[in-house]
Amino acid sequence: MTDITLRVGLLCAPTITVEFHGGYTDSDGCPADGIMTFDRNDVGRRFTAATTQSYATVHDVVIGIGFHWEQKLDLSYSGDFELLAEGDANLRIVNIVSIEEYLCSVISSEMSATASPALLEAHAIISRSWVLAQIKSHTSVGTCRDMSATTHEADPHEIIRWWDREDHDTFDVCADDHCQRYQGLSQARNPRVVDAIEATRGIVLTDSNGTLVDARFSKCCGGATELFGTCWDEHEHHECLKAFADSPHPDSLPDLCNETEAAKWIESRPDAFCANPTPEILSQVLKDYDQLTADFYRWTVTWDAESLSENIRRRLPEVSIGRIRRIEPLKRGTSGRIERLLLTGSDGEAVIGKELLIRKVLSESHLYSSAFTVHYEDMDADGYPSRIMLHGAGWGHGVGLCQTGAAVMGEQGYTSAQILSHYFPGSNLTKASEIL
Repeated sequence: MTDITLRVGLLCAPTITVEFHGGYTDSDGCPADGIMTFDRNDVGRRFTAATTQSYATVHDVVIGIGFHWEQKLDLSYSGDFELLAEGDANLRIVNIVSIEEYLCSVISSEMSATASPALLEAHAIISRSWVLAQIKSHTSVGTCRDMSATTHEADPHEIIRWWDREDHDTFDVCADDHCQRYQGLSQARNPRVVDAIEATRGIVLTDSNGTLVDARFSKCCGGATELFGTCWDEHEHHECLKAFADSPHPDSLPDLCNETEAAKWIESRPDAFCANPTPEILSQVLKDYDQLTADFYRWTVTWDAESLSENIRRRLPEVSIGRIRRIEPLKRGTSGRIERLLLTGSDGEAVIGKELLIRKVLSESHLYSSAFTVHYEDMDADGYPSRIMLHGAGWGHGVGLCQTGAAVMGEQGYTSAQILSHYFPGSNLTKASEIL
């Protein structure tokens, strides 16, 4: 396990400024030290650390890309680095780092190191499982597949699109929420996290066939988990990513694919592990910038109809529906998250999906989730609302582990194995060395 290295895509920009510390040499054997600024003329250069104490600070790394907490930070990373071309004008810096070093940062970047040992250990196992599953998938096909997809064939007004890790074809994973948050040495050294990594070193989740589990996670499932196909490729089978209630009674989940049942569920506050976390528990799973978010188990967003119409035009330049009139769910998943949504306006209509595209189109950044109901206010004589209100549930796609629910379980005395058994039913704890 310690020999496995990852290629992590960091900043992409026309120029990139890096400050090297502790000794580096480039691919020509020349020393690299202090502050250096790179552009497209530097494509192909690789920088190798002289010692385990060597590190580099990358300036103006963008985190939370596209979300309301998006910001730039100077972040430091151990390991080696490579400069790659991206697009016609940009440069990409890639960090080459051991998987266990990567995980130390991911766990602390995704949540507070004050979390319970059970939660930290569970998260270490799923993060290790997920990234190794991506590498193995990438290796098996020989190249990364583009998992973003758009469907226009059946109807020019239907746009079905999703994004997955395989959008990256020159590195294994990116460093932001699109994959897993990775913020290098700024988050990597908390002793509790290091202990969790060591306690679970080399352990992964496998299914009944001994296959690595593609162990997804989100901030809050909203009380019910979602199926993989609602969010990504519906033709992929994932044995351990199932639909259930996030409670001690997982079989108590109503049929949230049904519109009536989904509306009842979303507009109530059913009991769940993730329903009522204390501020202390929330501080375990939310970083400072995440805490800008209010209650996300149940939430409300109100749009001025004119502003929403403009946002839809900006987000969906492929279609023109004009002034928004109706927003209608056509298909919901097992958690009530909408997979296909009909937008009707003065100039026409469009069907959109999957859940992340819906979240993008109906928000200036991202809706917390696509599990929502729609209410109209101040209808005019022609049936157009002046305001549209969305009542929603959860934060994120809802597939796999619910970070908030898992934090509550950890505080209630559940072990890491019990947490993983709850969120990945039928999974097994396995040494990665036995299957790789």
